[in-house]
Amino acid sequence: MHRPTAPPPGGPDPAVLGVLLARHGWRRRGGEPGRYGRWTPPEGTGPGTSLLVPESHAFPDSADLLAEALTALEHTAAPSARDILVALRVPSDEIRWRREIPAPRAPAAAWTAQERLRAGARAMLLAGALAARAHAGYHGARHRRRAEAALDALLTGPAPGGRELTVFLPVGPLPAPAAEAAAATPAEGGRPLATALLRALQATRDATDYQRATSRMDAFDTAVGVGVCRELTEALVALVAGSQGIRVGVEWAPAAGVPEGFAARPEPVEFSPGDLPALREAGARYVRDEPDVTVRLTAAVVRMRREAPGGPGVVRLRVLAGAETGQVRAVLGEDDYRLAGHAHLVGLPVRISGRLESRGGFRRLAGAGDVTPVPVDEAERDRLLKSLHESHDVLGEKPDAD
Repeated sequence: MHRPTAPPPGGPDPAVLGVLLARHGWRRRGGEPGRYGRWTPPEGTGPGTSLLVPESHAFPDSADLLAEALTALEHTAAPSARDILVALRVPSDEIRWRREIPAPRAPAAAWTAQERLRAGARAMLLAGALAARAHAGYHGARHRRRAEAALDALLTGPAPGGRELTVFLPVGPLPAPAAEAAAATPAEGGRPLATALLRALQATRDATDYQRATSRMDAFDTAVGVGVCRELTEALVALVAGSQGIRVGVEWAPAAGVPEGFAARPEPVEFSPGDLPALREAGARYVRDEPDVTVRLTAAVVRMRREAPGGPGVVRLRVLAGAETGQVRAVLGEDDYRLAGHAHLVGLPVRISGRLESRGGFRRLAGAGDVTPVPVDEAERDRLLKSLHESHDVLGEKPDAD
């Protein structure tokens, strides 16, 4: 998980601190207008010291007042203090989940509820990351590696009782490893994910209302164009089932401003158990209607198996180009299987044609054939040969199961 960095040398913007305090329920009670304000923690959070926060850096004592306020915030008992400090150190959009369930009585029940909320929230964020890369009713394995890498830079808050969870999406540059894995430009940060997810949630809410009013699924078909997909409906079903409902809200990073086309304070999006039939039907429809994709892949053979020394066999391929998926499985005829085996033994990738099947999550290549070895330079050939030696049971006797 990405760790927060320290505040900049001059300290955070006092105006940003004021916005965050107000967002988290702190109350301004007096102070000298135009110079500083006194803030007190939300009621019901236990005793806590008030904070004297300057309005800006314009006055000689502003830096000292701000440093004292941050020190006091670090030691306050208010639960919101941690979230405020994280948002100051790493300017971030915030996504908040609230799952309406009875307060767990036993520790084991609380742990189970926390894990369910975290898993559902991560699945929803993954759907948002997929929507930020491409629009499809069912992504399957496509774009998944890069979408998952985009989640590595997110900061996750605690989920006490499994009822509330906050995730921070840094709006600044991603850490280098995450940016490289996600194939993102450093300036992207997490905002494209936040905007894509909010847009998709709003469209899902509208489509669900339309389906419940008319019994028609047309709106879900249109919603694919703004990021709604099977992965999002599955995440919603996982969170709503077994609860009285969920609410998802987005708060923009004050330091980064409001993204174009969005409200400054978006209304939270809510779903209830009554929405489950529509969400489940939409998810099944997306899988059923997503078409297969004809491709010509460049791939490295990573595993081969067949029943006997002659005849067709099964290969597993690591995709290098031609499709946004990590690995695929294909059944090859005897001649193509032999060509693939020879290419693998000498450290060459192959080009192969076929049809990625949607029903297998785009992990199976149907009608595979036309295998051709691809010449590569010595460095790449050595790397592929090394992967052969690191593989286990590359040439086997029986096809491996999916």
